[in-house]
Amino acid sequence: MSYRAIKESLQSVPTIEGAGVRLVRAFGHGQVPLFDPFLMLDDFHSSDPADYLAGFPWHPHRGIETITYLLEGEVEHSDSMGNRGIIGAGDIQWMTAGSGVIHQEMPHVSPTGTMWGFQFWSNLPAAHKMMAPRYQDIKAADIPEVTLPGAVTVKVMAGAVYGVVGPVQDIISEPEMLDITVPAGTQFEHPLPAGHTAFAYILTGEACFDGSAKAYHRETVLLFEREGAAVKVVTRGEAIRFLLVSGKPLGEPVAWGGPIVMNSREELQLAFKEYEQGTFIKP
Repeated sequence: MSYRAIKESLQSVPTIEGAGVRLVRAFGHGQVPLFDPFLMLDDFHSSDPADYLAGFPWHPHRGIETITYLLEGEVEHSDSMGNRGIIGAGDIQWMTAGSGVIHQEMPHVSPTGTMWGFQFWSNLPAAHKMMAPRYQDIKAADIPEVTLPGAVTVKVMAGAVYGVVGPVQDIISEPEMLDITVPAGTQFEHPLPAGHTAFAYILTGEACFDGSAKAYHRETVLLFEREGAAVKVVTRGEAIRFLLVSGKPLGEPVAWGGPIVMNSREELQLAFKEYEQGTFIKP
């Protein structure tokens, strides 16, 4: 079997977002279009409520999908259409903003003392940027976990592992999103769809990912080449936990203005004009 080489490795960079949330950014605007169809990955991880309680007050999205995955803590979300709920530990929310959503995401003080979660942005193709908005809110109890040889564990949010299919369904980019733990002294392999963009984001521990002796550590994102049938992970004296995400690239122009991503500057200008005029939300 051919294995995917590492095309790029990036260390997360401290960033302040929202109303003052301290987080680290694995990749974002400066890396477009390397991670196509993915636009951004933020990691917010703190035991100090002052780092996250300011949250992300009311703001618009159009043309993208936002994916929130929480390991610890609670985040309350609400939107201009009257939707409201709590994302808790182990939950995932896959929001397709489509033609437009105005929403807010406001963390609570974490019951465990630590807030830890991630938000991805995934682009929508031009033909679907103005689709009707929708949510897929998945509770932790509904996310299957697969145990593989070597005591490797995989939580399957989207995609499939050994015939176990994740609960996030009917996404245009055909994504796979896995939370993987590989014990020390173990080898793990996972096949990937041909031509799909794939990256790993390391949460804890270290491992080798490309057949070399180089070990990669926490808060590092690894972008794989699109050639190769599978990703191979080898651990030594330490276990590793990482997110593995893949999706079908779009190959389209990206016009990015804050929380709105379209295909042209004209489309961006129209979106912000509609937001100012109160016509952003479509019936």
